[in-house]
Amino acid sequence: MTQPLAFLFPGQGSQSAGMGKELADKYPVARDVFNEADAALGYSLSELCFAGPDEKLKLTEITQPAILTVSVAAQRVLAEKGIKPQYVAGHSLGEYSAHVAAGTISFADAVRTVAKRGRYMQDAVPVGTGAMAAILALELLALEAVCRQAQNETGGIVSPANINSPDQIVISGSRAAVERAAQLAKEKGAKRAVMLQVSAPFHCALMQPAQDRLAEDLRALRFSNPQLPVVTNVDAEAVQDADKARDALIRQVTGAVQWVRSVQSLIASGVQTFVEVGPGKVLTGLLRQIDRSKTGLNVENEESLQKTVGALGNRL
Repeated sequence: MTQPLAFLFPGQGSQSAGMGKELADKYPVARDVFNEADAALGYSLSELCFAGPDEKLKLTEITQPAILTVSVAAQRVLAEKGIKPQYVAGHSLGEYSAHVAAGTISFADAVRTVAKRGRYMQDAVPVGTGAMAAILALELLALEAVCRQAQNETGGIVSPANINSPDQIVISGSRAAVERAAQLAKEKGAKRAVMLQVSAPFHCALMQPAQDRLAEDLRALRFSNPQLPVVTNVDAEAVQDADKARDALIRQVTGAVQWVRSVQSLIASGVQTFVEVGPGKVLTGLLRQIDRSKTGLNVENEESLQKTVGALGNRL
């Protein structure tokens, strides 16, 4: 029996002008996805993906539907070529792409929802009052203790937001608390603590207003049982139930992205080969840090598509 294949879908930060253009130009199935996004949103998202400007692509309410659209376009090209996964997972925003691939929610519903998700996240915290920082080479337990100390000292909020790899954890919260936690992390032996250029403090308790607003939208959407297992960010467990899928997407807004545990869960299910579907190679890089023995491929343009199709040829 062939080993199971997992698709991984990227989140915010992987965007760049020009993304998706090659696939849309060459494959009608990809072009259709961009046309559907434009119609669902009422503006030309495809033009922003293909030509930028970068400043606009960085706006959270545009970034999120843009990355989702490029990811779904790439996934549909792969499906047309007969390459289909047995498992899917997505990093933060990417969990929506995973659910579109699994048939849990329609693409049009997903693209409209993530545009609102981006807006709600931006609205939840006044610009400049929140922050995020990447902490390199400090264990999670030590970093959790650092966050508690920073909260006690500053009276603000800070917690692990993205447990991306054994070497990289992102923290999120009130600016003063995040800055203090970053300073304490270096004192405790972290190799580096880098403040990130982000528009809001994602995946922490400050996002509760966004979570409450998004919950209403998600409860109004039609969810189907996923046709293949979707590993969720908050629990790092595979779901194939509509209600559980919805609940995980709601809790994800304030909850930490358990990416290490998610990938380890897929490996425990027998996955040896992972394909990052969508812009960039962030998740492929994280896979190497989590388990170097596993194969990481990606599809974002014609060259990477052909390379991945070639590498997977023996599976078809």
